[in-house]
Amino acid sequence: MKSVYIHIPFCKSICSYCDFCKMFYNPKWAHDYLLALKEEINDQYMGEEITSLYIGGGTPSCLSKKNLDYLLKIITIFNLSKDCEFTFECNLNDINEELLITLKNANVNRLSIGIESFDEQKLILMGRNHTFKDAEDKIRLIRQLGFQNINIDLIYGIPKETKKTLKKDLKKILKLNPEHISTYSLILSEHTLLHVNGIKPIDEDLDALFYKIICKKLKRKKYQHYEISNFSKKGFESKHNVGYWNNQEYYGFGLSASGYIDSIRYTNTFNLTKYLRHEFDGSKEILTPSDILDNEIMLGLRKLKGINLEEFEKKYGISLEENYPVEPLLKKKELIKKRGYIYINPDKLYIMNEILMKLI
Repeated sequence: MKSVYIHIPFCKSICSYCDFCKMFYNPKWAHDYLLALKEEINDQYMGEEITSLYIGGGTPSCLSKKNLDYLLKIITIFNLSKDCEFTFECNLNDINEELLITLKNANVNRLSIGIESFDEQKLILMGRNHTFKDAEDKIRLIRQLGFQNINIDLIYGIPKETKKTLKKDLKKILKLNPEHISTYSLILSEHTLLHVNGIKPIDEDLDALFYKIICKKLKRKKYQHYEISNFSKKGFESKHNVGYWNNQEYYGFGLSASGYIDSIRYTNTFNLTKYLRHEFDGSKEILTPSDILDNEIMLGLRKLKGINLEEFEKKYGISLEENYPVEPLLKKKELIKKRGYIYINPDKLYIMNEILMKLI
């Protein structure tokens, strides 16, 4: 069983922090893109049962009704399991009754909404435009039309952001009562407008403090912190993302999309002209057995419950503890071993990368 990610690179506006492959929406380009996407899927998909399908971007919700209908027709090729998690990313400003009914009829059962913040100054800096009233109205409509699984994204660590600002954002997001909340510290990637404009990252200690505030607040409100950046109500963990962290195979379709099939990690071309010519390939990496083991550990330790030692040994035929320097990290209490699992000490999550570098 596998997962599928489909990338739609079009947006009505470009956010100042976004480092994903994207471009302004053009209906003709989108039509040609979908023709190429159909060709790629028909050529590469091998008919396996699909347990999670994620359409992201970019902004998939910016597609015209005609283009969206065609996209949803393309994906009928997939052999979806009865309990398949089908996620569709939306911009808050695109959400309306027509869009939601179209998605509902296509069996979309999870919406991911990039709200990011409700603070006016943060929104201006990020190049976004919405209010809390907008969110309330759209979430109410979503619920009326029967969607019961909503993710909301939050970005924190914006320059000049204060503890008070962050707490207000959290309070408002919680008032919307989503099933899932994804939180991301602002990354000033090289090709983003913020980086080009010389915006500097906030102090690391302040960033760590913001992370602790988020974890504490969401835990108090009964959200399970199941992965370093993700929180959910019980039973609403993202199947799709858990598949990534369990090092499972997945297809990536579309411009710049990445996949992992048959011990090969690949990324499609970022060049739209090439993609439209059906030249889909970008880069490929054939993983060695050692690479696969390292990935299993790096991804598995992103989960708060960590790695099941017995399952690891059954999967790979070796003991994690005997083949990696686990003991020194246990002594330093950077790793914890409990009930057959090894996981990163929750108090040390903020330095997870440092711990992983010691382990691998």
